[in-house]
Amino acid sequence: MRSPLLSVTMSVLLVCLIGWLLVVGRSLLLPFVIALIVWYMINSLAHAFKQIPLGSWRLPGFLSFPLALLTIFAAATVVLDIVTVNLTQLAQDAPTYQRRLEELFNQVSSHLNLNDPVELKDLLPESVVPRMVTAGASLVTALAGSASLVFIYVLFLVLEQSTFDRKFERLFSSPERAQSAFAIRAEINRSIMHYFSIKTAVSVATGVLTSLVLIVIGLPYAALFGFIAFLLNYIPTIGSLIGVIFPSLLAMVYYDTLGPFFAIATGLGLIQFSIGNLIEPRLMGSNLNLSGLVIMLSLAFWGAVWGVVGMVLCVPLTVMIVIVCARFKGLRPVAVLLSQTGDVGFTDVASVESKN
Repeated sequence: MRSPLLSVTMSVLLVCLIGWLLVVGRSLLLPFVIALIVWYMINSLAHAFKQIPLGSWRLPGFLSFPLALLTIFAAATVVLDIVTVNLTQLAQDAPTYQRRLEELFNQVSSHLNLNDPVELKDLLPESVVPRMVTAGASLVTALAGSASLVFIYVLFLVLEQSTFDRKFERLFSSPERAQSAFAIRAEINRSIMHYFSIKTAVSVATGVLTSLVLIVIGLPYAALFGFIAFLLNYIPTIGSLIGVIFPSLLAMVYYDTLGPFFAIATGLGLIQFSIGNLIEPRLMGSNLNLSGLVIMLSLAFWGAVWGVVGMVLCVPLTVMIVIVCARFKGLRPVAVLLSQTGDVGFTDVASVESKN
């Protein structure tokens, strides 16, 4: 019989090994993970298209799936083109904004009559604005470069998805085991679909409202900042804050007065607060059952492992871990610790099999 110390040691070593593999295999795993997300979105959108009533007739599967496929790829192409154009223009204007930001710091220092004036380089690295724009352009370039690989992965997933259930069922030695595994998969699918559908809807609303506010005030790159707000809304807590800071800082250096800066900061702050703290919690409910501390730790971990993509995926990945661990008696303490209330509410696989 293994000692508890040996079990804990082996578990820690296994977690470290998995983490190391995730970091080392990042360039290989990330395109496949993105392809899985796109494939999942295509199937979810196809399912939504089939639910749209057209009188007494509903869209059949052989039409809804290609329509969802075209919709996803058309939207991705349009968004990528808009972001690329805006980033290219912003990269050309970045040195001007850098100089304007330095002048602003000098003006503040002179108004405060400081003996040792505070300069931008004292707080931030030199050429910080061009570097941030270059980093954003590099990210878009990397996404565009991996788009062909993602497309190939998605294509093979679409072609083989009709055989997934049959293969999955034959992995298990008995129908009872297969039935329990299908139940776990259905619960994971339900929770993730609930999360992504609501999160996508509120993220789209956040991005659209952000763009509208910036267009009304007259700040350039409104479409780019709307897309950034849409993307960052998937990142818990800090995403909404960053979505307000970026356009507010640009307004500070773009306009000669601080009025537009306060208007943009206030308007975007109200949008983020209303959607993130009033609307989204009502729609999301307590369905995810995740501790707030666990979400922040998950955000830090997946951000360190997979960067921005990891931050976006941290919540659904943690939901999957909770659901799977809750189904097995030996792993249920892990699910209890990760949950918000401690009530994971599942019957473990072993008990289901023993009854059968």
